[in-house]
Amino acid sequence: MTQREALDILKAGRNVYLTGPAGSGKTYVLNQYTKYLKERGVVTAITASTGIAATHIGGMTIHSWSGIGIKDTLSDSDIDLLVQKEHLFKRYEKTKVLIIDEVSMMHPEMFDALDRLARAMKMNEKPFGGMQIVLSGDFFQLPPITKGGGSIYVDSSKAWKSMDIRVCYLEEQHRQQGGSLENILSEIRDGEISYSTQEIFEELLENKQRLNGEPTRLYTHNADVDAINEAELEKLEGELFSYEMDSRGKANLVTSLSKSILAPQYLNIKKDAIVMFVKNSFEEGYVNGTLGRVVDFEEGSPVVETYEGKKITVSPATWEIQDDGKVLAAVDQLPIRLAWAITVHKSQGMSLDAVEMDLSKSFVPGQGYVALSRLRDIEGLTLLGLNRMALTVDPYVIELNKWLLDESAKWSKRIAKFSKEEFVKMHEEFVDRCGGTNDEREIEKNKAAKEYEGMQEVIPSHHKTLVLLEEKMSLKDMAKERKVTKATIISHLEKLKSEGVGDYEYLKPKGLAAMKKVIKEEEKLSSAHKKLRGKYTYEDLRLARLFA
Repeated sequence: MTQREALDILKAGRNVYLTGPAGSGKTYVLNQYTKYLKERGVVTAITASTGIAATHIGGMTIHSWSGIGIKDTLSDSDIDLLVQKEHLFKRYEKTKVLIIDEVSMMHPEMFDALDRLARAMKMNEKPFGGMQIVLSGDFFQLPPITKGGGSIYVDSSKAWKSMDIRVCYLEEQHRQQGGSLENILSEIRDGEISYSTQEIFEELLENKQRLNGEPTRLYTHNADVDAINEAELEKLEGELFSYEMDSRGKANLVTSLSKSILAPQYLNIKKDAIVMFVKNSFEEGYVNGTLGRVVDFEEGSPVVETYEGKKITVSPATWEIQDDGKVLAAVDQLPIRLAWAITVHKSQGMSLDAVEMDLSKSFVPGQGYVALSRLRDIEGLTLLGLNRMALTVDPYVIELNKWLLDESAKWSKRIAKFSKEEFVKMHEEFVDRCGGTNDEREIEKNKAAKEYEGMQEVIPSHHKTLVLLEEKMSLKDMAKERKVTKATIISHLEKLKSEGVGDYEYLKPKGLAAMKKVIKEEEKLSSAHKKLRGKYTYEDLRLARLFA
């Protein structure tokens, strides 16, 4: 199916599963559709199953948007409590289209829970309460993580089977440049690796070709990536430049956003550091995955020379979480990170020119496919290692893929019978049902209007400490990171405790039981300190009071 055919089906208001190989343009189609809906005033929720995927499409995680949070399932009482939350109820009430990207990484139990919650919120027993549901993903990407170790996919959910879903399988290729890489990826998707492809891998392993420039190294484990980047940065001489992320908006969403994007909270770089851009900016001349070397610093801003020879003075970029055009949270940071190495998981969604990868420790089906599909051309690959798991995919996914292709072909044939005028009528009728506008003057006004209105709320200092708390930092390290005393950090923890957020269990001090007993007996810490005869410091006692 072509992108234009998929957009025609989407604009008609049908529930859609948008899929296709890496580089087929799924994100492009989603962006075109959301732009179309905004111009017509149709309230749309843009979400994804993971934080990284959410930032790619300018949305928020489905966990945050829906109100489910960290849960994967909901009881009837959970749903009753959520329905009583006024802000959530209003959110569902006005939303007409719900987009969920990377749905292939979502547990079926959660998908069913979302369906049940949406029906309750909308007071409508149609699937998802009557909202148009637009799903996007590729089952060949990394599967949902399950406690039992096996894989179970969202298509097995009750909700999926009840949605009368249209499969739009994009088959055009916009990343790979054709030739052997496209053939290799196709063979992996079919589950049949040819003898000629095996020979290509054997030759790559034997020759380990040297690439022009500095390739990004892909590894399956975080430990390998962190060790390489830190070691390579340490080797460089010269001044260390550090950049801290700025944030604004709702604290819990800021925390989630800062963790989900690929730009680091604290960026340390030197001249000659290898970096990768982690955001798209066609105006500035880079995209997510563009590689280069820091060649200079101008007034504190790094100058990066890309491998194509273009010099870019890097200025801060903004990542946002939006809801109905309103920015709920935003962070500002330089859109680069150290890129001597990255994980296969974090490479999802990127397009890379030169990659050095080690797949010898692949541990789940699909890792090799994800890594290889980041490449634009096989000529950009240096292969350091490969195991059997790397090129395997789940047999269930292979069979599911055949069904998806057949379904997509069926819908392509059906929509070919409709004229352009008939499609225009269907599109306008759906916009009307959603309370939007088909008036060209109103559409032009919406196009010209300011796209987003940001929140200028400054994040409280103690919520900046919350980020470090969630990373399980020690008191000493938190104080050092924030450039404050340990006493100040403890005061932040006390405020967070009063707000009911944060996990302090790992900070339990020695002698907690003895301190808790005295703290409960004495009204003031000074009295408790005196009663304990100075055995514990005031910092110890304040920390113990968090658990009292």
